[in-house]
Amino acid sequence: MNNSNENLDLEDELFEHFRFEVPKGQAFLRIDKYLMNLIQNATRNKIQNAATEGNIFVNDIPVKSNYKVKPFDVVTVMLTHPPYENHILPEDLPLNIVYEDDALLLINKEPGMVVHPGHGNYTGTLVNALAHHFDNLPMNSSERPGLVHRIDKDTSGLLVVAKTEAAMTHLAKQFEAKTSEREYIALVWGNVAEEEGTIEGNLARHLKDRMQMAVFADPEIGKPAITHYKVLERFGYVTLISCKLETGRTHQIRAHMKHIGHPLFNDERYGGHLILKGTTFTKYKQFIDNCFKALPRQALHAKTLGFVHPTTGEMMRFDTELPQDFQDCIEKWRNYGKTHNMEEEEN
Repeated sequence: MNNSNENLDLEDELFEHFRFEVPKGQAFLRIDKYLMNLIQNATRNKIQNAATEGNIFVNDIPVKSNYKVKPFDVVTVMLTHPPYENHILPEDLPLNIVYEDDALLLINKEPGMVVHPGHGNYTGTLVNALAHHFDNLPMNSSERPGLVHRIDKDTSGLLVVAKTEAAMTHLAKQFEAKTSEREYIALVWGNVAEEEGTIEGNLARHLKDRMQMAVFADPEIGKPAITHYKVLERFGYVTLISCKLETGRTHQIRAHMKHIGHPLFNDERYGGHLILKGTTFTKYKQFIDNCFKALPRQALHAKTLGFVHPTTGEMMRFDTELPQDFQDCIEKWRNYGKTHNMEEEEN
């Protein structure tokens, strides 16, 4: 039996990657029981969750937890791992706090800041800053102080942080019950056909690129994900949209928009850093390069966050403006549309 173990990161999460080759004499055995015997401190529940999320593969095909291993199977597993547990270094980093009371605070996260420590990002994260500015924040199930939800490193926008155990429990239930309001603004490649629509599809890790999420038709692979989108403004080769989440899966908007053929502008992980629409003219390529420089990240901003206050019962709703890099990119596209006939350019 050969096995290897290495740490991999998906944005700001930490994963352990395992690979096992089933030996010739192995009897047929459920894969969850088989892996419990091989992976130290792995519970059956954790392994079953990994299978549900599409993180257990046999011969490069995702399997359920009741799959029975057989000789010569090649089993690969990705297990989530609490990041840098109990070793959070407080750091005096600036936080853009838009609201605060005794129960919670709202932060407008800058692009480029990782939310919590993970592989390769043990310092400089939002959690490191929270540990410096606030004492005794409650821990969630993954030992991340105050965090109720998260957004990707290069996504900007609103995050709510709980300051008490009661607030943490109350807010977490709202996110789990899908009663919170979350709206994002995104710039995507292509002219989106419908004025509004809904994308539904289970999300799990991509079969070939484990750093990506992908949509699977099999309802037993991954987790259900629902994204509602609406066109805000059209620029010919790109479209500005709003996205409302019913669920909050890893890379949900990024993966869903790629699935329907409209990856986010300058989203390197999902192919949006390439020129996907437009012309082959040198000036157009220069224009796109200038847009990428203006917005050197995926074009995604968590604009609106709404929830019921855990103490007062009041419905609270917060909005933020697009950050300057996003605004600059949009303005470039507006100006381009005023001086270029895109239909003629493509013909």
